[in-house]
Amino acid sequence: MARRSWPASVRTFRALASSPVSWEMTGKPQQTLASVVERSGTGLHSGVSATVRLLPARAGEGRYFALAGDWVTIPATIDHVVESQLCTTLRRGSAIIGTVEHLLSALEGSGVDNVRVEVEGGNEVPILDGSSREWVEAIEEAGLCSAKDNTGIEIAKLAPVVHEPLYVWRDDSFVAAFPNPKIQMTYGINFSQAPAIGCQWLSFFPTDQHIYSQEIAPARTFCILEEVGSLRDVGLIQGGSIDNAIVCSSSAGWINPPLRFQDEPCRHKVLDLIGDLSLLSENGNQGLPIAHLLAYKAGHALHARFTSHLKDLLIRHERTANQSTCSYPGA
Repeated sequence: MARRSWPASVRTFRALASSPVSWEMTGKPQQTLASVVERSGTGLHSGVSATVRLLPARAGEGRYFALAGDWVTIPATIDHVVESQLCTTLRRGSAIIGTVEHLLSALEGSGVDNVRVEVEGGNEVPILDGSSREWVEAIEEAGLCSAKDNTGIEIAKLAPVVHEPLYVWRDDSFVAAFPNPKIQMTYGINFSQAPAIGCQWLSFFPTDQHIYSQEIAPARTFCILEEVGSLRDVGLIQGGSIDNAIVCSSSAGWINPPLRFQDEPCRHKVLDLIGDLSLLSENGNQGLPIAHLLAYKAGHALHARFTSHLKDLLIRHERTANQSTCSYPGA
């Protein structure tokens, strides 16, 4: 059986002064895909067709995109997020990949810690049916296995743990996290301009992959019919259709029912939040914080801002840990 590597610096974290958030061991090894799988489709905003291949990656490599041509790689981390409308976009130099959130949500929700994502034919991940369901099915088709580094050793999987209340906000929108022994997610939306959506709240415990795959992954993206024209005029949702989104009219309600869930729009926001928080992950560790996560009327920009805030706190804590370890070598 392969040996498992446990980072020595992590063992000192709990002995140090308290921090709002810190990396802690999950007791599980990092995972990757057991085989290669691919899916093709149209980009929601670009309207351009692309093929995505998911390939196994070594322990510690994390999740990253590789773009066809010169195969420039872009790590799926918060450091590479750039401002974009209605989606999450990653950039490294001149290389860019958009609408990554649904795929990343499926990878995080399914426990794929290390993966190479090759994209050919465009610079946007295909929207497929507007949810993460087909990505989850692709992951299940490939299967999972323990990831090993280039010496054949497994690496222990860490998770960010929240110890103090944390939040970011803008006007009446916010994302917050509160200490909790396990992951709980609560999300609220309010689309008063579309009474069929209205105000919705959802709270659940994504304690296993089954809950994610059955209760969150099938929830499709949604839009307001009266806003479609203006969005297309500025170059967005060029590939959008009733086949990859649920569309709601302010006056007539849903134009392409049935919904998969009564609160499908709210569930899709949870799906997006999981994808955006996955960007906290680095080196094959878990991105989703162990906390009670609470969001209201948030979007990708606020999700990213909160994820960046957590990253800053983790970096600060790790620096403190390293300094303390150097000061007290016998600790």
